[in-house]
Amino acid sequence: MIPKIDAHHHCWQYDAQRHSWIDDSMQVIQRDFFPEDLAPALAENGVVGTVMVQVEMDEADNVFSMSQAAHHPFIKGIVGWIDLLAPDLSEQLVQWKEQSIMKGFRHIAQAEPDDFLARPEVIKGIEHLGKHGFTYDILIKSLQLDASLALVQALPDQPFVIDHIAKPYIAAGEIDAWKSGMQQIAKNKNVFCKISGMVTEADWRNWNYEQLKPYLDTVLEIFGPDRLMFGSDWPVCLVATGFTQWVQTVDRFLSSLTLTEQEAIWHKNATRFYNL
Repeated sequence: MIPKIDAHHHCWQYDAQRHSWIDDSMQVIQRDFFPEDLAPALAENGVVGTVMVQVEMDEADNVFSMSQAAHHPFIKGIVGWIDLLAPDLSEQLVQWKEQSIMKGFRHIAQAEPDDFLARPEVIKGIEHLGKHGFTYDILIKSLQLDASLALVQALPDQPFVIDHIAKPYIAAGEIDAWKSGMQQIAKNKNVFCKISGMVTEADWRNWNYEQLKPYLDTVLEIFGPDRLMFGSDWPVCLVATGFTQWVQTVDRFLSSLTLTEQEAIWHKNATRFYNL
């Protein structure tokens, strides 16, 4: 079994108001999820380390993530949240740099206007991340690819990774506009992509491998095996699939690649990108 890094999972102490985005259609995840809940699935699937990613856009989220990582050594890195427009952003980043497990940051840009990531003040904030050695996770929907392209072109030395292959509308079978946007993004060699979060963009109850494969084929073709990484998006994925089933789905897709290429996607790219 190839060792694996899960480059994208979450944990939370559920609060109905704080986590209001978890609506009644997602009842299965309206509860607490801690690292110890994930640990058995990691062991079963040969996952030797993880990257825990922010859920809410506040300082409390970072504090929670740090506290969980302190007690669970399999968490090798954290992607936290920081106010990109804060006047003391650089000072905050200097302090975070003292916490070696904090690898990067993300903002829930999918909830912002489509031009958010192309705004000069946002680009300037993300530029500060790079100056302090932090990565940036791009969380968007496919309609925001144009703004994301402007961002990555403006900061060619900043390490970026696109979460959830930019959330194409898989359930509707929409692919052409998304593919075109992703092709432009992928021309920028500072941009990686996570194979994650796909089943929740498909029909939760009726998705199948054949439905996902055209999207998987696309990201493999345009990013290549050296800029893709695996992520479970646990526990959000549980609305549509189990952890092991998602690993098996990705494994099926990667099985035709060479061992070196599979190792890159399963663990080496994430280790390199996040400096785990």
